[in-house]
Amino acid sequence: FPTNSTQKSFEIDDIHKCVSLYNLKISSTFKGEMIDSDWEGYIFKITGGSDLQGFPMMQGILTSNRVRLMFKKRGINYIPRRKGERKRRSVRGCIVSKEIAVLDCVILQKGKREIEGLTDKIEARRYGPKRANKIRKLFNLAKEDDVRDYSIPVIKEKNGKEIKKYPRITRLMTEKKKIGKEIKRKIKDEKIKKQERLGREYLEKYGGRKVKN
Repeated sequence: FPTNSTQKSFEIDDIHKCVSLYNLKISSTFKGEMIDSDWEGYIFKITGGSDLQGFPMMQGILTSNRVRLMFKKRGINYIPRRKGERKRRSVRGCIVSKEIAVLDCVILQKGKREIEGLTDKIEARRYGPKRANKIRKLFNLAKEDDVRDYSIPVIKEKNGKEIKKYPRITRLMTEKKKIGKEIKRKIKDEKIKKQERLGREYLEKYGGRKVKN
């Protein structure tokens, strides 16, 4: 449940309840009554899953079978070790079938009754936001405020001591970045002006005549 930052796994033994989810795809939604009568009013969204052997489902593969795809970038079930490396990896299609052992879902709409251990409690977030604009939104900061003073550290224990580790803030516009952007903009403007000047000189020299090589 993303709103409460909670997770819980349920085991379904009734095959008839599982059959009701067959032929659904990743990003499809279904009602909670299809799984349990106590989950009336809930709407779930399928986000992924894996088969009995642990091969993950992949969005965009419109089949229920397992296929071998050529990967060249970091993605599902593959991490390249060097630049330009490509390898074939087995993945399961995005359609739910009887081969699927684990199905990942999120709650889009909450029902009347609470689900024990999922919607009846709120877990504290371990990690705070890293993006500069999201930190400003969380603490209601102005553009002039320094977001580095408001970053939330991760507290870890090592050898009986508490260690605070601050995240690297992304999309942070510093003075150094501003100067670099201005320099790049000036270089680009100079190149455009140079091309315009060369174009005018060419037209003045040759006009509409054809130049023989």
